[in-house]
Amino acid sequence: MEAALVVIAKEPLPGRAKTRLSPPCSPAGAAALAEAALLDTLEVVARTPARRRVLVFDGDAARWAPDGIDVIPQRGDGLGERLAAAFEDVGETALLIGMDTPQLTPQVLGEGMRALSEPAVDAVLGRAVDGGYWSIGLGAAAAPVFTGIPMSCSTTWTRQHSRLRQLGLRVRDQPVMRDVDTIDDARAVARDAPDSRFAATLAAIEA
Repeated sequence: MEAALVVIAKEPLPGRAKTRLSPPCSPAGAAALAEAALLDTLEVVARTPARRRVLVFDGDAARWAPDGIDVIPQRGDGLGERLAAAFEDVGETALLIGMDTPQLTPQVLGEGMRALSEPAVDAVLGRAVDGGYWSIGLGAAAAPVFTGIPMSCSTTWTRQHSRLRQLGLRVRDQPVMRDVDTIDDARAVARDAPDSRFAATLAAIEA
């Protein structure tokens, strides 16, 4: 694959990671689910053919990053700035995902990266069930793409899709996915990926 595959994530620490899962989960339980999601995501990334694999991380990545994945620290104040900085620091055509969709497969990621190599595609965008997005792929400077886009709300995907088109970029949509914000999300994702670390961790928490 010609594109880089990038994961943006933060260290899964109690009180910092997946706080909307608590309650009903304890902060430690929410962090355990975040850790499982991160590890599942990195495992899928490792199994996906890519020119380069990168983890853009907020925290100490030594414990989390497997061999073969470059680590870049996150920078910027808000999510939009951090996304723009991630693309700038990676410095090449890239498909970027979060760690909130542990049900992802190499097939879905590969389709996104292949789309970025097509002459008639400038960007890819994967809508999340809650109105945000779980993936974005770009082959150009990214800062104008994210400026002024409200993140983590029900209109994020719509606004981001419109911005890409306003910039003259030809967009390929990826499949709609559910990311994990609430306990209902967690249960639905665990059903979609029953053999994942994430599903096993949720089952242990709710046992």
